[in-house]
Amino acid sequence: MSSAPTPQAVREIADGYAFTGPALDLGVVLLDGTAYPDAQVRIPLGVLNRHGLVAGATGTGKTKTLQLIAEQLSGQGVPVFLADIKGDVSGVAAPGVPSERTGARAAEVGQQWTARGCPAEFYSLGGQGEGIPVRATVTSFGPLLLSKVLDLNETQESSLGLVFHYADGKGLELYDLKDLTAVIAFLASPEGKEELRTIGGLSAATAGVILRALTVLENEGAGAFFGEPEFDTAELLRTTPEGGGVVSVLELPAVQDRPRLFSTFLMWLLADLYQELPEVGDLDKPKLVFFFDEAHLLFKGASKAFLEAITQTVRLIRSKGIGIFFVTQTPRDVPSDVLAQLGNRVQHALRAFTPDDAKALKATVSTFPRSSYDLGAVLTSLGTGEAVVTVLSEKGAPTPVAATRLRAPQSLMGPIEAGALRAVVDASALTARYRDAIDRESAYEKLAARAPRPEAVPTEPGTPGQGPEPAPERREPRPAEKEGVGGLLGSLLSNPTVKTFARSAGRQLGQEISRSLFGTSKRRR
Repeated sequence: MSSAPTPQAVREIADGYAFTGPALDLGVVLLDGTAYPDAQVRIPLGVLNRHGLVAGATGTGKTKTLQLIAEQLSGQGVPVFLADIKGDVSGVAAPGVPSERTGARAAEVGQQWTARGCPAEFYSLGGQGEGIPVRATVTSFGPLLLSKVLDLNETQESSLGLVFHYADGKGLELYDLKDLTAVIAFLASPEGKEELRTIGGLSAATAGVILRALTVLENEGAGAFFGEPEFDTAELLRTTPEGGGVVSVLELPAVQDRPRLFSTFLMWLLADLYQELPEVGDLDKPKLVFFFDEAHLLFKGASKAFLEAITQTVRLIRSKGIGIFFVTQTPRDVPSDVLAQLGNRVQHALRAFTPDDAKALKATVSTFPRSSYDLGAVLTSLGTGEAVVTVLSEKGAPTPVAATRLRAPQSLMGPIEAGALRAVVDASALTARYRDAIDRESAYEKLAARAPRPEAVPTEPGTPGQGPEPAPERREPRPAEKEGVGGLLGSLLSNPTVKTFARSAGRQLGQEISRSLFGTSKRRR
């Protein structure tokens, strides 16, 4: 800790972080390797719905920064969502362990360090892990997000959208991958092609590509992610009876080999929250702060429509009280239209070992406000647990750029023991609600039940009361046939079970399920 007088440059930076309302404490101003504990660097709680970016090279402390922010949000009654990519965030649920290193860091930054854990829930995608299973139906996931998972081109994406449109209009519920596979296979058949005649077509080649991609996805175990019971994203907004925000940790180590899937699944969570939450404008504190780790995986190879949908969601979800922090290595990983909406920045060290690294460093420096720092030199000399910070003030203006020595998290820096994690999951009231998968009647069963009408059983001549079989009568076509909709729809309409479903669900389904920016359907409760 420095006992020298605080330099004028440090005082000027500190003045930019002297907020009057509730805020999160990040650390202290760092100048020429010296930390100044009387120059605190903070983020106002009320601006966290303006989103943010945590960036830096591998091993520079990004995960600890997430943990530091998450535990303070929880302590101030704000729920948090964390994606645990590497399996080392679960420690947020347990008190930290005092150590000489932690004590030294606390002394350097003027922190009153006390070991404490946060109330937490642990989830896993489709039950692949110890956490509570998180599932989504294919219908609610929607064609745009699913196209991203399947790595489809724009033509194939458009064809998949047609499949969803058809299934919506015909009351064919798409709960899991076998439902979608059955509908695509039908629409590629001669009977299905006839039904699509008035609204477009699905070529055999495109259907084949999509079916093969679905098969690969299923073989990788991703079929467990799609189905029921569907996860209610409102679970992420819970607080404890004592007023603490629940930290929701989604375990992802078991699906690290399917990065496109888990990054897109996280986007589904945001899209669903956007659909369900009312407009609230700016609040004293956000309803939820969502940390989107390994963000570059979301944008890599994304179609133009998908990127536009992400940009719109990020722009509009702020008014729903949701803050999003993208976590990645460099700002270049995030499209400029999205990056422009990230008002709070925590940039850890960058390396400049290659020409590409040098370009990334130069691009990163250009995204910060002007300051007295030589940011190119600072960003390559920061140590672990240090970062360059600029956030939005309570008035919405950028704060001065501050090289910062960050505080130490008070929760456990590392994973909790497997037994302790299982105990948290077993004790959760949500486990019984989501643990066991269910398989209701849906598109697969309805299409499998289709069969030709049984032929009349011939009778023996002279059977009492039976005469020769009469010639078939001419009949008027049924309305469905007059409209050119035969085959499947005719079979469905003649099925008493489907008639009952149609009467009860017709008002909800209408012509087509209402969909959001991503094509995800509105949840029907």
